[in-house]
Amino acid sequence: MPRPFVAYLRVYEPLSVLEPPLADQVRRALEKGALSRADVGDRERELWLRSQLATPSRLLPGDRSDGRGVVQDAPFDVMTISPAEVPTSDAARVGPGPLVCPLDLRARSAAGLIGFLANSTGPLQAEALNRAADEVRSRAAFVMAELNAGAVHVVSTTWTVPLPWFALVDPDTRRIVLAPQNDPARQLSWRVAMADARRRVARAHTIVKRSIGENGPAKILADTGRWLEHFHPHSAVELDYGGLVQLIEDKDLLEDTSAQDVNAIIDALEAGDAEEVALRYEHLRDFWGELGFRERHG
Repeated sequence: MPRPFVAYLRVYEPLSVLEPPLADQVRRALEKGALSRADVGDRERELWLRSQLATPSRLLPGDRSDGRGVVQDAPFDVMTISPAEVPTSDAARVGPGPLVCPLDLRARSAAGLIGFLANSTGPLQAEALNRAADEVRSRAAFVMAELNAGAVHVVSTTWTVPLPWFALVDPDTRRIVLAPQNDPARQLSWRVAMADARRRVARAHTIVKRSIGENGPAKILADTGRWLEHFHPHSAVELDYGGLVQLIEDKDLLEDTSAQDVNAIIDALEAGDAEEVALRYEHLRDFWGELGFRERHG
């Protein structure tokens, strides 16, 4: 079975800056063993399916059977990297290590439910959920309120990468591993120091908002900037194609210029170079349009 076609934006914080009870949960998870990036998609799918196939089904992973609270041994997974693995500018600092990224699966599932309720119709909600929408909304909001930092450490998307996310990274720091398309070792990702990511997203937002308005890409940049502010300034940010690399041939993966194109578009908008903007956007449309076609047509 292929890994889920999911891409990720992750924040890794220094373990030393976390406060209880999150710090205690992370330390216990590290004692059991951190989760590798290759296993993330399968692990999240397993936990979600387990919650839905249980009798009775659970609203969220880790829920008790009566829906009141969390089971004592609820899964809690964490990823970890070293500060040495994060490129930094002279103005940025990362660490001390280890840097840890709790997967926050319960909270992310709760956020997904809130989004579903906000963007779906009554009949669809009734078909997808086995309880009242108000009950689901209340339960999901309660779980979100339990987050220590007020934000999840991971945001994810299926079948694509939001183009404004590329504004956070330096294109030249790409990490790429070519392996068979079904091999979990296959990857394409970038890492960036939090201070550099905040600086880059703030500049991009200013330029894009001034050039094309507050909606669309500018809104994504604003939302991303606010999300990053929840975390310690010595953290690291990772943009990871995740399971999307299963859909992309080696040649296309090597020749992917999405990060270069987005950063060039920002520079061109600042310079008023409409021709360069159009050329770069055409590259992006061709590359990501192919994945969009595969999502729609299987």
